[in-house]
Amino acid sequence: MSAESFSAHGKISGDLLQERLETVKDLKQSELEMYALSKDKETGEHYVHYAYKHRQISGTGEEEQFHQLLPVESDDVLGILFSDQPYEYPDAWNRPFLRNGPEGFYIWFDPAYAEDTDVDEHFAREVRERLLKMKQAGKVDEEAVRKLFRELDDLK
Repeated sequence: MSAESFSAHGKISGDLLQERLETVKDLKQSELEMYALSKDKETGEHYVHYAYKHRQISGTGEEEQFHQLLPVESDDVLGILFSDQPYEYPDAWNRPFLRNGPEGFYIWFDPAYAEDTDVDEHFAREVRERLLKMKQAGKVDEEAVRKLFRELDDLK
């Protein structure tokens, strides 16, 4: 994987990320979270590195640390460094980013997929509600079904 963008791979070793990424600038740090601007030494690509601590309340009470890396373009790097461009999670994280998972690997996560799922769930609820109303009204003839389909088309 030398000198190849991380975006070309679905699963990346945490050790490889640690080896290739260097911190360019610490952006923000608190007791529970940290933001830094990092750069891939081999490709020159930049990332906003977000790390946060989470304590398992149910169970062992053990503290876990999670890491996420958002790829950013050169203009974004300049915006973050010099003009207060937002970079905080989750508001500025609206495109695919790397997040750590089990066994020391990072995988790509696409937040748009989660938004699509929310829209689909909302549509499914609407369909269920309208079918229930139709059934309760006792109108299940051909014209009622056509009307239902027209209404559902208008929802999309």
